[in-house]
Amino acid sequence: MSRVEALQQEVELLNEEELRTFREWFANREADEWDRQIEADSKGGKLDRLAERALREHAEGRSFEL
Repeated sequence: MSRVEALQQEVELLNEEELRTFREWFANREADEWDRQIEADSKGGKLDRLAERALREHAEGRSFEL
């Protein structure tokens, strides 16, 4: 049995409160990972082209305030 399968079995055994706590922990973990990835992409210049495009389109009047 793989570690993932073992974890899946453990999660299946959680009661409602434990599952709620696990979900909150996992959601926070995913959000932290997403933040680290965005920061790394930004520092690596991967977002520069998108930012430049957004600024250009805004300057051309092709955006609106939300």
